[in-house]
Amino acid sequence: MSLSLPSARFAARALLLIIALTLVFHGLVIGGVVPFQIVWGGRLTGRDELLAFEAVSVGLNLLMLAAVAAWAGLLRVQVPAGLLRAVLWLMVALFALNTVGNLLSTNQFEKLVFTPLTLLLALLSLRLALSKPPVAGGAPAGAVR
Repeated sequence: MSLSLPSARFAARALLLIIALTLVFHGLVIGGVVPFQIVWGGRLTGRDELLAFEAVSVGLNLLMLAAVAAWAGLLRVQVPAGLLRAVLWLMVALFALNTVGNLLSTNQFEKLVFTPLTLLLALLSLRLALSKPPVAGGAPAGAVR
């Protein structure tokens, strides 16, 4: 039995979807719909700390969303392929470290739900980091291959 990697196109689309849903989730945490005790390892002490951590998280997620969209050719911007590759490798590292952090969480929900999710994000990011963009430096809109 042979195990094949998902296509780079699939990895890009999956990353875009999951990161977009992650941004929605962070909005729900900021809005108080989702209790903040289930994020950040269950270690946040109050609303001010939550807002500071969430601001960083939302900013990073927006940057990652833009990087993947640029890689896939969904943004009409010229970004050097080397810069995109560097950002993708940083995403691999960030999601891998986040996976370890989730394993060490004091919140069981975070440990059980977000550990496999961040591992998946690390693997999808790795798939893109090892691939060439559809067109070097970004592609025309909608050109995900």
